[in-house]
Amino acid sequence: MKLYIEKAIFVLMTLANYINDLLYRYDCVIVPNFGGFVTNTIGARVNTTTHTFYPPKKQLTFNAYLQHNDGLLANYIASDKNISFEEATTFIASEVAEWNKNLKTTSVEVASVGSLALNNAGQVVFEPNLTSNFLTESFGLAEVTTPSVERVKEVTVKPLPVVFEEKSKTIPLYIRRAAVAAVFVGVAYVGWNGVQNQQQQELLANQEESVQKKIQSATFVIENPLPTINLNVSKEAKNFHIIAGAFQDVHNAENKLAELQNKGYEATILGKNKFGLTQVAFASYATKEEARKALEIIKEKVSEDAWLLAK
Repeated sequence: MKLYIEKAIFVLMTLANYINDLLYRYDCVIVPNFGGFVTNTIGARVNTTTHTFYPPKKQLTFNAYLQHNDGLLANYIASDKNISFEEATTFIASEVAEWNKNLKTTSVEVASVGSLALNNAGQVVFEPNLTSNFLTESFGLAEVTTPSVERVKEVTVKPLPVVFEEKSKTIPLYIRRAAVAAVFVGVAYVGWNGVQNQQQQELLANQEESVQKKIQSATFVIENPLPTINLNVSKEAKNFHIIAGAFQDVHNAENKLAELQNKGYEATILGKNKFGLTQVAFASYATKEEARKALEIIKEKVSEDAWLLAK
């Protein structure tokens, strides 16, 4: 009994780790027939009460209504475990059944994503792990808390009073008259300089206004403009196709296309060949090496009749 429990926990954590890995790359990861984990990017925040800086992150929520198998999780598991898409789907269904069984008595930990539990109404409640950040742009950034900074109160410094000492001796009359004359000349000089400075400022202001008017009324014409550069960015062509079948009836080709897409393949209809048959491809690739690798997997796991078309 102990061995069975340890094995169940290991498989459960493996499925949880697959979800954990995909949340770094995608905004939504759906667990078929269970629910979807949805992310929403939020910017950096500052808590003025605790003086804590929080970097940008992906905010996690759980939507129990997202149960349709979009193929993302199954394809990722199939690729990692080197199994077929159908086997990966069966694996997910088995673990979902185990999750539902455990939720009746306890909570389910989903790696570093968070925990799942049932409320009194029997609904799944998700509690995200607040320490996890699935936003790759914020890798290495952590919460920072700083001590509060106290403002320094302004202190008004009063000037010291001026103390005049009285001279014991009386200043001679001729010295006082010379001082008065010097003050008069100084005042006259300062006044004349003030008049000259005011005239210069008025002259500069008039010149500046004239220049501004000329600039506003001027028309700039570039006789020899630079030629326009047109950049043509070519999209990478995918000329190597893994053919799933060729059909005389277009309706049958469309049915095959829908079947492959439901299995998670990027299937397409390539059109009619020289025999008038509509060709359907599992997927298309840009290089022959990529196409050959994919063809080997498909022939081994899905269909031995698949073949490579270079077009």
